[in-house]
Amino acid sequence: MGQNNYTRRQVVTGLGASIAAMAITPVISRSGSMPLAPSVANNHAAGLENPLNKYPKPPFQPQSQPWPALASRMIPKPDHGEESYKGSGRLAGRKALITGGDSGIGRAAAIAYAREGADVVINYLPDEQRDADEVLALIKKEVRKGVGIPGDLREEGFCQKLVADAVHALGGLDILVSNAARQQSHESILEISSEQFDWTIKTNIYAPFWIIKAALPHLQPGAVIIATTSVQAYDPSPHLYDYAQTKAATMNFVKSLAKQLAQKGIRVNGVAPGPVWTPLQVCGGQTMEKLKKFGEESPMGRPGQPAELGSIFVQLAASDASFSTGQVYGAAGGGGQP
Repeated sequence: MGQNNYTRRQVVTGLGASIAAMAITPVISRSGSMPLAPSVANNHAAGLENPLNKYPKPPFQPQSQPWPALASRMIPKPDHGEESYKGSGRLAGRKALITGGDSGIGRAAAIAYAREGADVVINYLPDEQRDADEVLALIKKEVRKGVGIPGDLREEGFCQKLVADAVHALGGLDILVSNAARQQSHESILEISSEQFDWTIKTNIYAPFWIIKAALPHLQPGAVIIATTSVQAYDPSPHLYDYAQTKAATMNFVKSLAKQLAQKGIRVNGVAPGPVWTPLQVCGGQTMEKLKKFGEESPMGRPGQPAELGSIFVQLAASDASFSTGQVYGAAGGGGQP
């Protein structure tokens, strides 16, 4: 046979290579331009969003509410994931207690937990009932049990009763989210009275201590405790003297308690938000001037929304995060240290 004679294997191999080359070679349009890669062409279909433009940016409208403020009266109203959060059953059958669950980050966690299949008890102050009713309606819409227990966390007896009532209502407890906090802006330490200081310390430090002590006998291996700390724990603002030190304490109790409870199979983690658009900011948490520019200094040029943190609380509560304990997860738009 001459030079142009090929074996059957050579012909088949060559044909296969040609087909493969045709499959991976971009097709040039008649105009001579190259089409977009599938990943680029399908960006819109994939639901990608530019985080810079996803939510409102400052300046914000001047506004003030008496303590405690309501999310339903804020302008713009915060997004807690009411329309956007989609669950996938990651927390099916779980039982959660969330303090400060009526608004802000606690509300985002409550909505996310219910849509992931958990039953949820939320705690809040009596004056926050309007916001709490909205959350409870959303939980029940997911055909999950939603229970509201109003009360002041500065009272040890109430904290103990809160846990007992939550365990009774849910038939147990395996997720505890310590989220409620008091934040007030003061330009000088001289402006903070002992009564005000005591209010912040009891709400932000004593209450988690009392609640965790009451909850521990009910928590089995696989249960989780999640605390909301803050970038203030790492880089405190001068006008948040008392609030910032309580968040440093929260960060430390997460790390300490995680080591203490590891052998019991109970995980303890924290979430450290940066500036987030919540009622805390409009009832004394910021001065009016700072409120107008709230979030402006973050690399994204805007504050976060509670909805942007809901999935973090889900991940930390889910059983597939079983090796994460003593960790602090940041969500600060490019700032912060955790």
